[in-house]
Amino acid sequence: MKISFHGAAQTVTGSKHIIHLKNGKKVLLDCGLFQGMGDETLTLNAHFGFEPNEISYMILSHAHIDHSGLLPKLVKEGYKGKIYCTPATADLTTVLLQDSAFIQEADVAFVNKKRAAQGLPYIKPLYTIADANNVLPLFEEVPYNQVCQIDPDISFHFTDTGHILGSAAVHVSVTENGKTEVVTFSGDVGRYRDVILRSPEVFPQADYIILESTYGSSLHEDYRNTKEDLLDHIVETCLENKGKLIIPAFSVGRTQEILYALNELEVEGRLPPLPYYVDSPLSLKTTNIIKNHANLFNKHVQVLMKIDRYPFDFKGVKFVQEVAESKELNHNKNPMVIISASGMAEAGRVKHHIANNIENPRCKILMTGYCEPRSLGAKLMRGDTEVKIYREEFQVKCSVGSIRSMSAHGDYDDLCQFLACQDIHLVKELFIVHGEHEVQKEFKKRLQKKGFPSVQIPAMHERFNVG
Repeated sequence: MKISFHGAAQTVTGSKHIIHLKNGKKVLLDCGLFQGMGDETLTLNAHFGFEPNEISYMILSHAHIDHSGLLPKLVKEGYKGKIYCTPATADLTTVLLQDSAFIQEADVAFVNKKRAAQGLPYIKPLYTIADANNVLPLFEEVPYNQVCQIDPDISFHFTDTGHILGSAAVHVSVTENGKTEVVTFSGDVGRYRDVILRSPEVFPQADYIILESTYGSSLHEDYRNTKEDLLDHIVETCLENKGKLIIPAFSVGRTQEILYALNELEVEGRLPPLPYYVDSPLSLKTTNIIKNHANLFNKHVQVLMKIDRYPFDFKGVKFVQEVAESKELNHNKNPMVIISASGMAEAGRVKHHIANNIENPRCKILMTGYCEPRSLGAKLMRGDTEVKIYREEFQVKCSVGSIRSMSAHGDYDDLCQFLACQDIHLVKELFIVHGEHEVQKEFKKRLQKKGFPSVQIPAMHERFNVG
């Protein structure tokens, strides 16, 4: 058996890993889109580093685009098998892929207008809405903790990781030459004591572990600060400075967490009477999907929902769907809060809101999660005074803030707690993925101190002999 790494290798996005069996069968774990990597992004997304028609089985850990976003390209280029995932992941991935394709088509159309004026040839989107729709019939839903035998030699089951709704660690059992070994892929690991979701589950002993490391060198701030921090930013920006507070937020997970905190403030009678716009049709769809899977919420939220049936709704919130209404927000100079995708400010309507307000010192852009170092969000967070949006230069005159307590990724304490159910002496190899390289090197030292005998940091397209 071999394991190869074709994304999220010494970087955060583009999750793709393959288990190679001796008989030639190949199991692909995730098929994510690279995001926010500057000029490299298009090249990385154009070439898999493997042949899609050679993949035997595909297992998806969760719906986020950096884990699912190249599925349309995979299918377009020859994969014909099933795509195994949890029921909630199937529902969320359906709308996320359609939205990703729409954004790619829209962004390419926007760029092509300028290219045409310059006499340059048109460019094509990575995939279309039709390509995204071709993926949907391939979804095979598998509930948590149910063993799925996909082949005489291969079975797997999911356990909840508490990252987003439906997110799962994948535990693949492979039998070769009469010997069975288990490969665990963590997907993305959430935080223990999450505000909305259940904590990550314990999982059976693994021989090999592929582990994310996004915050492998960091400790998060206390969750209890989130609500108060949000309120402070709203008061300062909207009430004192009379400006707009623009919050880039991922449509799945982060948007709902923000809405949940704002709802709590309203219940407590402390939410300022302002218009709160969720400018993302995708966020409306995903919020409705999340409501339909309330059984996956933690016990606290389920008890709350007996009193407050809709914990993501409150007075003053409005979901914006039409493009014309979204554009009107840019003409409206009154104080308001705009929550819009994407979380790294790399795509979607939020880029237009940022472009229209970034040179206004009364406004603020509030980042609420991880940003790939080359993304627009990261450039704003590190204090760049000039940024490029849709290939135009803008001066950063607005304020830029961040709330570091809202991450859906576990910090190094959470990741170590996730591993605590394992006998480290039985883990033959632990592979660190989905993290910045410097973070991974620091996390590797931490894991070695804990006693893991062999810890690897794979490079892009690197292959390891195991088993």
